[in-house]
Amino acid sequence: MKQVVAIVKPFLAERILEGLRRAPLEAVHVREVKGVGRQKSYLDEYAESEYAEAFLPKVEITAWVDDARAEEVIRKMVEAARTGRMGDGKIFVLSAQSYETVLGGK
Repeated sequence: MKQVVAIVKPFLAERILEGLRRAPLEAVHVREVKGVGRQKSYLDEYAESEYAEAFLPKVEITAWVDDARAEEVIRKMVEAARTGRMGDGKIFVLSAQSYETVLGGK
């Protein structure tokens, strides 16, 4: 099982979720987050002040999917989120164990 985490601009979240509507997912989790990237050197700009001013609003979409279908889900996320401009977002893919495997269930 894979855990696919997409961190995107808020206006892209609905597009991604719509693209995943019929995708073969085990579960999806969505939450609002704030973060900083390197594209505009926010950390350098705010090194002397409060970091809270530098954080930009983002949406984190986490999906759990079978290994065999992970590429399909990632492709759907990229198709929905890509605008061609800097800052479209990031996608991280992690290996995940299901609770059944960990706890010895079915």
